Amino acid sequence: MNEMTTNGSVKQLRRRKDGKMVAGVCSGVGHYVGIDPNILRVGLAIASLFGGLGVGIYAVAWLIIPDEYKDASIVQNLIEKNKDNPVWLDAQAKAREGWAKATHKQGQPSFPQEPQDPYAHHPYNQPTAPKADDKL
Repeated sequence: MNEMTTNGSVKQLRRRKDGKMVAGVCSGVGHYVGIDPNILRVGLAIASLFGGLGVGIYAVAWLIIPDEYKDASIVQNLIEKNKDNPVWLDAQAKAREGWAKATHKQGQPSFPQEPQDPYAHHPYNQPTAPKADDKL
């Protein structure tokens, strides 16, 4: 869903220069969503106190959200710049191979054909031999 601005252009998520404190992430997201960037900053600061989650979120957003006057993000530029690099091509091939192995287990059914008793090997489920003093 593309939201239109008042001048008829499509609204885009960008890191903004006006109101930025570090890299313009909160300013850009706040402008895009329509909330005060300071609310986002406080939320990220609180999340940073709990295991550094806020710092991670900010760093990822900085890498994937393009700058206000650019068409591509930092990650998009790196991928485009290195798309013919043999190391990058090898990493892509290995990632695809790993994904294929993870999603399609070859030669194995996706579920057991017959339901199995989860307690079949439990010690209390094993048959016992009758004792000599047991009366029949």
